[in-house]
Amino acid sequence: MTDPASDLLSRPMRRRSREITDRAEIDAILASDKVLHLALARDNVPFLVPVFYGFDGKALYVHSASAGTKIEILKTNNRVCFEVTTENGVVTAEAACDFEAKHRTVIGFGRASFVDDVTEKTRALDLIVSRFTDRKFDYPAEKLGITKVIRIDIDSIKGKAYGFGEPRPEQPGETD
Repeated sequence: MTDPASDLLSRPMRRRSREITDRAEIDAILASDKVLHLALARDNVPFLVPVFYGFDGKALYVHSASAGTKIEILKTNNRVCFEVTTENGVVTAEAACDFEAKHRTVIGFGRASFVDDVTEKTRALDLIVSRFTDRKFDYPAEKLGITKVIRIDIDSIKGKAYGFGEPRPEQPGETD
């Protein structure tokens, strides 16, 4: 029996002409935004939450209170899906059905783990905060103690873009 996650991780993109295959371009999208949508699941029930995040070039980091739905789900299922979209917009057309979403999007799968090491936790919080300010902060031990930091080790990642410059030629077999 095929692992359903493996199938999703390895499935080719339907519109290959829109696929971003350059990892540097994917990383640039991850580095350019502040909000990541984190999808979780427990008992076949999905849960999606927007979160601020940091990215160190290898892993994603999010922070959270020590309790709540996200934490409860991650304790039972650490497999996650995430999405970051930048430069949202609409490409208009003459026919309503030809309107398209203008976007640069990254979607990935990964495994979440709670970070307990104070040095890694502080570095992750610095990554998250650096998306909003150049200021440096100290994190009081009592605040660190009640803050969860979650590292997402990326298993697979894909990028997709549409609406920027000349469209890439469609590939054989692509359909709307």
